[in-house]
Amino acid sequence: MAIILIADSGSTKAEWCLINGIKKKKIFTQGMSPYFLNREQIQQILATELKTKLNGVEPDEVYYYGTGCINPENVKLIKTALKTTFPKARLFVDNDLMGAAKALCGNEKGVACILGTGSNSGYYNGKKIIKNSPGLGYILGDEGSGAYLGKKVIQYYLYNTFDPDLMDRFNAKYNTTSIEILDAVYKHPLPNRYLAGFVSFLVENRGHFMIENIIEDGFNDFFFNHVYKYRESWIMPVHFIGSVAFGFKDILKEMCDAYELQLGRVLKNPMEGLIHFHSQKR
Repeated sequence: MAIILIADSGSTKAEWCLINGIKKKKIFTQGMSPYFLNREQIQQILATELKTKLNGVEPDEVYYYGTGCINPENVKLIKTALKTTFPKARLFVDNDLMGAAKALCGNEKGVACILGTGSNSGYYNGKKIIKNSPGLGYILGDEGSGAYLGKKVIQYYLYNTFDPDLMDRFNAKYNTTSIEILDAVYKHPLPNRYLAGFVSFLVENRGHFMIENIIEDGFNDFFFNHVYKYRESWIMPVHFIGSVAFGFKDILKEMCDAYELQLGRVLKNPMEGLIHFHSQKR
């Protein structure tokens, strides 16, 4: 029986699972977005954070689902890095939306949505994604994502929109300045991860009307610009995956009820679904 390695990689973190017979070994590394990392940096992560933990076991097949892999050049970059790391393995590289769809829907039809550091969505016909609302990244799009919601938190803080109580809570938690924030966003690497880090402020202050407004407005933007535009959303379940979706699933339920949509599965991450999907194939 083939030894398989499954990867789910976002911009912030990547989860791996090595399946060797009935044994499963999970490993976590930093995320590998080809928009932010070059081939050498990705190979370095694979060598130091992944391969050293496989204890000499070489996979026969690698199924990699990652952010940015809808772009053929990015797929080529990831494949090259994987081939260098696992020269004997058969490689399958696809985008994170396909991974989410397989984890959420299996072989069934449905609308699959990602709400994590970034956001994405598509209609899955049980075999492949046949409709995809364009993902424009954290600057132009990513509605409803961690980066999108975090950006709103920063705006409320820097514009002094938060009431005095929330301003005090923000200062006590982060002890930062506008200069540090702007440097992190405009000068430092991986600003999307930095912005998404402020979602914890929303989580810790649920119930405050300004916090609820930020979350609801971000999700409304996602539903209006993406989910609402799939005709299939009206007749099939709409599934969600990602830390943001899972953390605010009560609001997702309210949104689906308001938009008269059927809420499907809401998962924190796709790995268990991907393990089930690929184990069935075996």
